[in-house]
Amino acid sequence: MSEQQPPSYFKRHIFFCTNHRAQGEACCANHQAQQAFDHCKQKVRELGLAGPGQVRVNKAGCLDRCAGGPVAVVYPEAVWYTFVDHADLDEIVERHLKSGEVVERLRLPESVGR
Repeated sequence: MSEQQPPSYFKRHIFFCTNHRAQGEACCANHQAQQAFDHCKQKVRELGLAGPGQVRVNKAGCLDRCAGGPVAVVYPEAVWYTFVDHADLDEIVERHLKSGEVVERLRLPESVGR
């Protein structure tokens, strides 16, 4: 008899890097990461996607992909995104967080690191 995993508390999690680095080093905070987080959180709430069994929007410290900033990652799919504006974030919310469809044009290339 196989043991089933209990359902996850949240269906999806999106983590936004909001890290700030000193001395002008590349970092997501230099790309309005906090504003992106705030916008995404508000959009998720407006669409009724927030809460247990649905979507959780979180801040994160350094996610070590600074060169691609700003970055966010969606779990459980482990899809990394970069974005330019609120329209990009809205597309991630509508297509991925709501419908489970990866937004290929906003995926962060695997080769991008710190």
